[in-house]
Amino acid sequence: MKHKILLAEDDQHLGFVIKDMLQQEGYKVEWCKDGQSALKTFVNNSIDLCILDVMMPKKDGFTLAEDIRLVNKTVPIIFLTAKNLKDDVIKGFKMGGDDYITKPFNTEEFKLRVGAKLKHLDEKLKEEVMKDTYEVGDYHVDHKNLQLTYKKEEPLNLTSKEADILQIFCHHLGDVITREDILKRVWGSDDYFVGRSMDVFISRLRKYLAKDARVQIVNVHGVGFKLSLEQ
Repeated sequence: MKHKILLAEDDQHLGFVIKDMLQQEGYKVEWCKDGQSALKTFVNNSIDLCILDVMMPKKDGFTLAEDIRLVNKTVPIIFLTAKNLKDDVIKGFKMGGDDYITKPFNTEEFKLRVGAKLKHLDEKLKEEVMKDTYEVGDYHVDHKNLQLTYKKEEPLNLTSKEADILQIFCHHLGDVITREDILKRVWGSDDYFVGRSMDVFISRLRKYLAKDARVQIVNVHGVGFKLSLEQ
């Protein structure tokens, strides 16, 4: 899967140059020309890395970064600005930024920095080891054997995709998982029609989990889902 990058840059010429450069490197690029549309694009897409211009109309890069961090605490953020003031650099990192590039920049250095952040992201995902079994409320989830057991009842046999989705939910219990993230992990694509299929699988899982009222698959509007366990 190609990495998808959010580029928030209001300068028409520079934005075109950066987008073209990143696409030549094999990345998918969502280019927005103001902070407001950039936030909407981030929420509605599975973004692997954000490149945010600091000075933008409607919502500046720092405010945009704060809003992004409310949705996703780990996505890499690179600030892009013409300023080279120490206070701005410090503010950028406090807002949750991972790197800071000043204009004008060397294109090779720019590509290396972007590549390094995405490589680190890939390595973190590879290191994420999900368990084969989970206990959620009165349910026992056995991903390896594709089974879901309620208390001491007979196990319910799951399809491989049902088991994969449930494993992701259990591993990230209480955390919001984007639709795109689930689609990429389970189907390898975030295509619209695949997304419709995923909704069917999640509806089934909701029925399977209905015996324990404390366990809920919550729909987070415009973002994705989370598996919630009420204490």
